[in-house]
Amino acid sequence: MTRDDLQRHFLLALVIAAVALTAVLIFPFWTALLLAAVLSAASRLPMTWVTARVGGRRQLAAGIMLLLLAVALAVPVAFLVTVIAGQAVEGFQWLREALASAGVAGLVERLPSWLAPLARHLIASVPDLQAEVQKLVGAGGGQAVTALGGLLAATGGALLRLGVTLVAYFFFLTDGHRLVNWLEQAAPLAPGQFRELVGEFRRTAVSVLVATVATAGIQAAAALLGFLLAGAPGPAFLTFVTFLVALVPAVGGTVVVVAVAGLQFLSGHPWAALFLLVWAFGAVSLIDTLARPYLLRDGMDLPVGIVFLALLGGVAAFGVVGVVLGPLVVTFLIAALRIWRRDQDAHEAADPGGR
Repeated sequence: MTRDDLQRHFLLALVIAAVALTAVLIFPFWTALLLAAVLSAASRLPMTWVTARVGGRRQLAAGIMLLLLAVALAVPVAFLVTVIAGQAVEGFQWLREALASAGVAGLVERLPSWLAPLARHLIASVPDLQAEVQKLVGAGGGQAVTALGGLLAATGGALLRLGVTLVAYFFFLTDGHRLVNWLEQAAPLAPGQFRELVGEFRRTAVSVLVATVATAGIQAAAALLGFLLAGAPGPAFLTFVTFLVALVPAVGGTVVVVAVAGLQFLSGHPWAALFLLVWAFGAVSLIDTLARPYLLRDGMDLPVGIVFLALLGGVAAFGVVGVVLGPLVVTFLIAALRIWRRDQDAHEAADPGGR
C-alpha cells in the first residue's frame, strides 16, 4: 500500500468517525430536528413571501414565521389543557363533597339503574371501600405529589424537544440555503444531484403536512356527524378535540370518538355508545387509513399501495414519527435509484463498448 493510499484510508476513517460522533450528538433530538426540517421545507414559499415583504431580511422573516408557528401550536393546546384541567378540578371537588356528604353508598344511588347493581356488587366484594376511597381522595397528598412530579418531568422533556424544534426551525429558515450549498459541495455527488434529493425531500414534506391536516379535518367532520347523531354533549368542542388529536401522527381522531362512546355508556346511553363505537372504527378510523395514502399519492407520485406500505412500515419501525419518515425513506429510495439509473445510462452512452 502506497503512502497516498494510506492517507486516503486514514481520511476515510476520520470522516466515518466524525459522522458517527455527529450522529451520537444529534440522536437524542433527531425527531425534533426531523420535524423542524420538514416544517422548514414546507415553509419555503411562505418564507420567501415574508422575506420579500421585509426587505430581504431573512432573520426578521424567520422570526415572524417562528412566532406564527408558536402561536399556531400554543393557542389550541393551551385552550384544550385549560378546559380539561378546569373540568378535572371541578370533578375532583364534586367527588370530595359527595363522599363527605353521602359516602360511597350515596354515590351508588346516583348511578343509572343498570349500573347500580354492578357497583353494589363491587362494594360488597371490597372491604372498607368507603375508607379506602376517602383516603385516596382526601389524604392522597403524597401520591398526588409523586404523580405531579412524574407529570412535570414528562412535560419538561416534551417542552425541551419542542424548544429544540423551534430553534432548529428558525435556523433552518435563516441558514438552510447555506447548509444546502455546503452539503452539495461536500457530498460525493455530481452537480445538481444533491439538490434533486433536497427537492424530493421538500415535496414529500409538503405532501405529508397537507395530508395530515386534510385527514384531520375529514376525521373531525366525520366525528361531528357521529356526535350529532348520537346526541353527544358539546359536539363543537368534541369536534375541535378530535381535530387536534387527529393531527398527532399514528394516533388519529378515533380515540376521541371511542372515549366519548365510553362516556355515553357510563351516563346511561348504551345505544348511543354502541353507535359511536361502530362509527369510530367503521368511519373515522377508516378515513385515517384510506384518506392519508390517497392525499399523499399525488405529492409522492407513487401508487396508493406503496404509499400505504410506507406509512404502515414507518409507524412499525419508527413509531409516531414513522408517518413522516416512512414516506421520506421511500421517496429517497426512488430518487436515488433514478439518479443511479441516469448515471448508468450516461456511462453506457459515453462508452458503448464497455471499455
